[in-house]
Amino acid sequence: QVQLVESGGGSVQAGGSLRLSCVVSGYTDSVKKMGWFRQAPGKEREGVAHIRTKDGASYTAGSVKGRFTISRDNAKNTVYLQMNSLRPEDTAMYYCAASRDANVALRPSEYNYWGQGTQVTVSS
Repeated sequence: QVQLVESGGGSVQAGGSLRLSCVVSGYTDSVKKMGWFRQAPGKEREGVAHIRTKDGASYTAGSVKGRFTISRDNAKNTVYLQMNSLRPEDTAMYYCAASRDANVALRPSEYNYWGQGTQVTVSS
């Protein structure tokens, strides 16, 4: 089994920054890709970014490209999401997810393990 614990959420004003962290524990060798997703009230869960654990190859969704950066520290079993230039529309619950497949993209159904989420609120 794999456990994921997110942290770093909070309330910021528009234009501010936050860094989310996701610590992975358990059978970490089985994790080949990590992703960040978000879900606002009344909306579907949206993929934000993913990163391959082996080589760090990453992808960022167009809606946040240039503002959000995903990274990982394998020695700490931690994945980060650096969020800059935050906008009110970035307000959502942010989830970390892990997949046993290195080739998955950003469809929630492709991920095997999920954290509990961390709330990000951006005020105008």
